[in-house]
Formats: sequence, C-alpha cells, structure tokens
Amino acid sequence: MAKIPTKIYLSEEELPKCWYNLRADMEKLPPMLNPVTKEPCTKEELEQIFCKGCVEQELNDTDRFIPIPDEVREFYKMYRPSPLVRAYWLEKALGTPAEIYYKSEGNNTSGSHKLNSAVAQAYYAKQEGLTSLTTETGAGQWGTALSMACAFYGLDLTVFMVKVSSEQKPHRREVMRTYGANVIPSPSETTEVGRKILERHPGTGGSLGCAISEAVEKAKSTPNCRYGLGSVLNHVLLHQSVIGLEAQTALNKYGVTPDIIIGCAGGGSNLGGLIAPFMGEKLRGERDYRFIAVEPKSCPSLTRGSYVYDFGDTGNITPLMKMYTLGHDFIPSSSHSGGLRYHGMNTVISDLYDKGYMEATSVEQTKVFEAAKLFARTEGILPAPESSHAIRVAIDEALKCKESGEKKVILFGLTGTGYFDLVAYKKFNDGEMGDYIPTDEEIQASLAKLK
Repeated sequence: MAKIPTKIYLSEEELPKCWYNLRADMEKLPPMLNPVTKEPCTKEELEQIFCKGCVEQELNDTDRFIPIPDEVREFYKMYRPSPLVRAYWLEKALGTPAEIYYKSEGNNTSGSHKLNSAVAQAYYAKQEGLTSLTTETGAGQWGTALSMACAFYGLDLTVFMVKVSSEQKPHRREVMRTYGANVIPSPSETTEVGRKILERHPGTGGSLGCAISEAVEKAKSTPNCRYGLGSVLNHVLLHQSVIGLEAQTALNKYGVTPDIIIGCAGGGSNLGGLIAPFMGEKLRGERDYRFIAVEPKSCPSLTRGSYVYDFGDTGNITPLMKMYTLGHDFIPSSSHSGGLRYHGMNTVISDLYDKGYMEATSVEQTKVFEAAKLFARTEGILPAPESSHAIRVAIDEALKCKESGEKKVILFGLTGTGYFDLVAYKKFNDGEMGDYIPTDEEIQASLAKLK
C-alpha cells in the first residue's frame, strides 16, 4: 500500500451535500422543557429565541440526512473541505507505533470549526427576514465566526464575550469589531440578568452560562432579532457533522479505520461533529470505535457532574435540558480554555456517555500546554488551548501503544489555532500557570441548587 500523504485533501465535489443527523440513529432523547410549565418546549416557544430554520433542525430526530442549502455549501467552499493530517512528526517524536491523524479546522479567519454553524445560522436568519442576532462567546472563536457570517449576510450582531476571555484575548475582540460586531464583556451592566449575576458574584470573570443569559435577554428585547448559539444545542452539532463526514471520506480513501476518536468537550459541538458518522456506524452495529471526550479538570461536567435537567444558562432564562451538568450557577475558574468553560454538556453527548457508548476524561491545564508545546514543535501549528485537550489525550494513548507495542489508529479534532492565546502561552512559558481543580464541596453546593 502506498504511503499515506501527510495531508489528505478532498475535492470540492467531495464536500458533503447533507449534514448527518445522529439523533436519527439514537433512542429518542429527553425533550427540552419549558422552565415554567415543565412541559416539552413547543416549536412556537423555541422560535421566540432561535430562528425558524434552526428550530426545525433542533426538533428533527427522524431524518438521518438533512440537505445543506446550496448557498451555505458555496460559502463552505471558501475554506472547506479542511485537510486531514497524518501527524508523522509527532509520531516520530513519541516513538510510537500508533498512527495519529487530526482533522484541522483552523484554516479560516475565525481560526476554528465554529464557522461551520455560524454561516448556517446567519443564512437561516436572513431567510427569515431578521435584521440582527445576538450571541455569546468564550475564547472568541464563535463570536468571530458569527461576526464573519453576519457581515456576509448584512446582519447586525451583538456579542457578549466572557469577561476573563475579553481581558486575555483583546485582539480577538478587535477581529469581531472589524467584522462589525458590538462586543460587550460579560457579565455586564447592560442587561438585567447581567446586573443580577454581578450582584451574586461580584468581581467574577464570567462564564459561558452568564454570557448566554445576557445574549438571550438581549435577543428577546430587540425587535426582529434572534439568538445564535455556538455549541450545546443539537442543530449546532448537526452543522458540525461536516467535520466527521469529511474525515470519514478522507480515511476511507486510504482504507484507514480509526480505533480511537478523541475530541475536546466544552458544550459538545466539535466533539459531536467529529464523532457523528462514526458513532452512527457504532449505533447501527456496523463498526466499533472507542470515543473519548476530553474536558478540563477545572470544569468537569461529564466526569464529575450529574445527569439531570438544568438550565443552559446562569440566569435561568433558557429551556431546561437533560444533560451532564455542574449546575447552572457553577462559575469555572479563569482557565485559558475559554471555549470549554461551560457548566453543562450537549444532550446527545450526555446521552451517549450515560449509555456507555463513549468515555470521558479530564486533564490539568499545565499538562494540556505541555502537549500543545510538543505539538507546535513537531507539527508546525500553534494549537488552541481547547484543541490541546484532545492533543494531550491523543499523546497519552499513543504512548500506551508504545508501551504495549500495539499499532492503533488515533483520530482527534484540532478545532483551531492558538495565535490569539499568546497570553496563555506566555504564562506557561514563564512558569506562572497553575492548575485549579474544584473541590467536591464546591460542585455539590452548585448541584444542590438544582433540587
């Protein structure tokens, strides 16, 4: 068999024509609930928050494949298909018999996978005749992506950026402003819920849960406006399935079947998108894979949370979702992986983990950056802190292969680049980075508020 190239590129013709809806191959998920009535949310209720096209996809758990609109697919062609890379130099540095592949999603201005859903959400908003969107962003990749998409479709955008991330990544904020977005550090004094959060948690650096609350309130109070979400909900995972579909096509070209598939896990969008078609094969009994979700020890919703109904935001505005959660009032420490600082996990990922179809592990921040540094030196890409969680565990699994002599195939998601994360890299290089791990008492105090 010919040597597998370092980068496997697909043609434009091989770009997926449909998103893959994993829920069609799953048992029916517990529905989102109206927080007042505790009844399943209706289509009409959800359309007060999200644009109609996204709501239709959110509630669709029967169609396995959902066509990608031609206009969205043409936009994708600006930066997709993205390359699947064989990490030959990393393998050599580790001295492992394992084959390591990564799906590289940083080849666009947003620097991440987030643009895959941003353009779809902006497209549906424009189709509906909306004039503006609001959103939240953690590390800034989602805010940047939606800023780009809204600029393309002529929509106004307000971004509530987690305060600690806006301080750590001021240049990411300027990219959003360049695309025309109004960026507000969250929690802020501009919304009622923001003021309440600041009253309860004075001096807080914020969280994605806080920023979501503010964005939803702003959307509800602004005419002709809806809220766009960068992760957590199932229509976002649907859009991100292009990652896994492309990876599957590229691997099949060379007859490669992964044994282990790894992704970082915050709200669940990139992880769900990467594993979707492979998990579908597993659920249908066609093939077996080992899936690993990797989260920060500072915000371990899968590994230390509870599987219960909870709000998706800190201000108790959103519908209730059955998910693994640390409690909506949990404010993670100010780690440098802003995109993973979320208290809960997507319902699909939560259900799959609860049923034993996938594993989860958590890793310390300093070990994550050790892996990021090795990856940068061997593969020539400075990875995002979020992506580096997956790199850390991919390295660990490859080293296990070195010890056992097994030749396993490892696939992980490189969700984006870390060129706006240089404050974090500086702290790591200067030896100033620490590891904060919440105590059992802290987590239980937050979860107790759900009862």
